[in-house]
Amino acid sequence: MVNSVLALGASEILTIVNSMLLLFGGVAAFIIGMNMMGTNLETAAGKSMRRLMSKATKNRFLGVGTGAAVTAIVTSSSATTVMIVGFVNVGLMTLTQAASVIMGANIGTTITAFITAVSTTGAEFEITALFAFVAFVGVLMSMLGKKDQIKRVGAILQGLGLIFIGMNVLSVTMGGMLKNPGIKEAVEQVFIAIGYGKETLTWEIIVLFLLGALLTGLVQSSAAITAIAISLASQNLISLPMAMFIILGTNVGTCVTALFSSLGTNVNARRAAVVHLLFNVIGSIIFIIPLAFTSGYVASFLNSFIPNLSWQIAIFHMMFNLLTTAVLLPFVNYLVKLACLIVHDKKGEEKQEEYETLDKRFLKTPAIAVGQVRKEILRMGADAFANYKRSLNMLLTGDLSQKELFAETEKNINETNRYISSFLVKLSLEDLAEADENKVSSFYHVTSDIERIGDYAENIVEYAEKMVTDKAQFSEHAKAEILEMDEHLTELYKQVEATFSEIDLHYLDAVEREEQATDEVCQKMQDAHLRRMTEGRCTPEAGAIYLQLAINMERIGDHMHNIANSVKTYAHNHITNKETSKHVSAA
Repeated sequence: MVNSVLALGASEILTIVNSMLLLFGGVAAFIIGMNMMGTNLETAAGKSMRRLMSKATKNRFLGVGTGAAVTAIVTSSSATTVMIVGFVNVGLMTLTQAASVIMGANIGTTITAFITAVSTTGAEFEITALFAFVAFVGVLMSMLGKKDQIKRVGAILQGLGLIFIGMNVLSVTMGGMLKNPGIKEAVEQVFIAIGYGKETLTWEIIVLFLLGALLTGLVQSSAAITAIAISLASQNLISLPMAMFIILGTNVGTCVTALFSSLGTNVNARRAAVVHLLFNVIGSIIFIIPLAFTSGYVASFLNSFIPNLSWQIAIFHMMFNLLTTAVLLPFVNYLVKLACLIVHDKKGEEKQEEYETLDKRFLKTPAIAVGQVRKEILRMGADAFANYKRSLNMLLTGDLSQKELFAETEKNINETNRYISSFLVKLSLEDLAEADENKVSSFYHVTSDIERIGDYAENIVEYAEKMVTDKAQFSEHAKAEILEMDEHLTELYKQVEATFSEIDLHYLDAVEREEQATDEVCQKMQDAHLRRMTEGRCTPEAGAIYLQLAINMERIGDHMHNIANSVKTYAHNHITNKETSKHVSAA
């Protein structure tokens, strides 16, 4: 082998260098195409992905199906697993639920092998030429299309075309390089040295397995290494048994991305990444030993009804992941327990009740990130309204015992506002669908409105403190008017929360009605205040606070009204007649 390599001349070495540069370019085009197609499919299918993820929590079989479907959309098991680590980190998914979704992700990623197999089937030039034209059509759609949907489809077509162009570069470059007899002999000697052509591989199994794992870990794309393996096979440089062990290695190497992603997360998120590693390692161990003795028979069986080697590799890839899932799915709980033994709880980390809902890992899946921002805004809004209720209670009762809790909640509201704003800046830089862009834009204003509600609640606490200091009290009539305003604000909050959380404009009639009522009650309070002052039935201290209170409560209603109206910028009601009647009756 060494002599064959040393015998290469200068022109042959230059040919190899040029070919390697083109090979790297082919891999780059392939990976860019996969990312472009996956990212845009994911953005276009954002709502569908959110619905799929919600179903994943029901049972392990739905979890497997969800993992497979989402991975088929994003064309990357690593991306799906990183997403799952984020879900576990914020407490939206349990470790057991995550395990089944991870198993499904391994099944879904096999779609890339079939795409690659198509590109090497039959008349390569004709297939590549067709998809090169598809990429050109995609460029035209992206450049000339005015609607976001058209540009999105154009980007998907560009990605699909680049996948096939990248594979064609790999295949043609290898074919051209091997036309040189000296290079072909040297390459054959290298592959013979690591077991080429043997029916039963021995130590070479470890070399091929580690090669697949190492390269996948470096590139962080099992699809790219699988594509290279298929390209090598299409040039008859490797056999199906050799490709099998490379594929087993890629399944382990792809865990690197999830392991890196889990750094800095809570203990359960790190365990989710370990579950991913355990699943692939155990699956490989289960199959690598039998395959060492039966790979030749498996190859003969596949060759008996599928003569194309590229398709044989793709089918093996799929069958391996299907069988591994079938074998290990009944033992999900044991995988989770093993992960818990490997990743121990640390002091102070045993029971984390609060999670950062806006995990930065969600930025890789903008459609889901937008949904998470909405959840965090709803939580922030609930805290602000709860603080308003506390402030009013302190004012009416003179009991300031909740002042410390109020101050802590207000601090959290302000911190949440800053965190959401920072996250929205990062999210706005991602590739968003037009509807999600409108949501992100509106969310800036919504968080500001909620923060202002908290500020008005602070004012009310100050009024309560002054009332206690001055030993002032409201008359029974004044208290009744304040409670009347509070009733309208409470109902307004319910309708606004429903509008924002459900993205449903049917609640807006009730929102308008209640907001109008707060304006009317505010005017009523001001008129009553003047009347009581004229009649001498109100002290100056209590009267001044009462007037300011009426204005503050009315402004709280205004900010709630703003939040509900923000939904108009992106809401599209597609609901059934049954849902329509329900919302109308609720309003």
